[in-house]
Amino acid sequence: MFTLASLPHAVVGAPMAGGPSTPALAAAVSNAGGLGFLAAGYKSAEALAGEITATRGLTGRPFGVNLFVPDSANTGGSGTSRQVAAALAYREQLARNYPPELLPLPDPEDDDGWDAKLELVLRLQVPVASFTFGLPGADVITALRDAGTAVAVTVTTAREAELAVAAGARMLCLQGAAAGGHRGTFDAAAEPSAQPLDELVRAARDAVSDDVELIAAGGISTAAQVRSLRAAGADAVQVGTALLLSPEAGTAAVHRAALQDPQFTQTALTRAFSGRTARGLANRFMAEHPDAPAAYPLVNQVTKGLRARAAAAGDPHGTSLWAGTGFRSAVPGPAAAVVARLGTR
Repeated sequence: MFTLASLPHAVVGAPMAGGPSTPALAAAVSNAGGLGFLAAGYKSAEALAGEITATRGLTGRPFGVNLFVPDSANTGGSGTSRQVAAALAYREQLARNYPPELLPLPDPEDDDGWDAKLELVLRLQVPVASFTFGLPGADVITALRDAGTAVAVTVTTAREAELAVAAGARMLCLQGAAAGGHRGTFDAAAEPSAQPLDELVRAARDAVSDDVELIAAGGISTAAQVRSLRAAGADAVQVGTALLLSPEAGTAAVHRAALQDPQFTQTALTRAFSGRTARGLANRFMAEHPDAPAAYPLVNQVTKGLRARAAAAGDPHGTSLWAGTGFRSAVPGPAAAVVARLGTR
């Protein structure tokens, strides 16, 4: 079974749903000596199967697949009826300024193809499966490990780390407050932890046994940060924003441009686009909707048309531009260069 200790470079390419994570990017990170990832979120099981096949055609090295844990499988899930009401109220608010046809009704039955994707990962014996947005059941983790798949769970606190290990996980992705994209808190409605990443690593290292491997993630952009996190107890680091400008990434044109546009000077946390707290380049839509409800994935469904229209028009102020606090260190260049620059043993 895969272990982080087997990597030539202790660097994991973050799974970035919505386009950036491609077979080419996953393979490039793995071929460079790190661990590349595919993002299963927002795509069908059939599309994911094609990406797994494509990745295996590009690399013979281990890679991973990340899955979203739906509320129905999440021990920290919140009330669906309340979330639907909140999402509908938010849609009504948005409809005052945007065409209603761009605002789909929320679908509380959508679980992102959870069962089909789990079956696929098991059947295709993907080397690593990681989970975010919650904790899968112990039965899921056991089945994957029995099939030879290493399991990683995204956690944001030492308490979540303890729960994941109790469920059978032996690899944890510790997501710090500086991370770009969605926060992986088990309870989507809870206020996300602001604990610095190095403190989170130390707290988790103290909370779990030595045989649990730790991946530190969030705002990492320099080799000095990597050395500090490794010294704190991390077995590897995970980077996402640093890879967004690589040619292998499927980053949207509007997103690539914004990351290099001097008008964007900071990141901020928001629920405006998806209903789950996420960090991105601070733009107009985020500023206009500071009180969006905690109703993921329903809000994400409602704003899908708005985001797509803004992206097609090249409008960076109307779509999500997920990025960590170290986004200014991201530069165009191959993914292998990022792995080489940050990799250390």
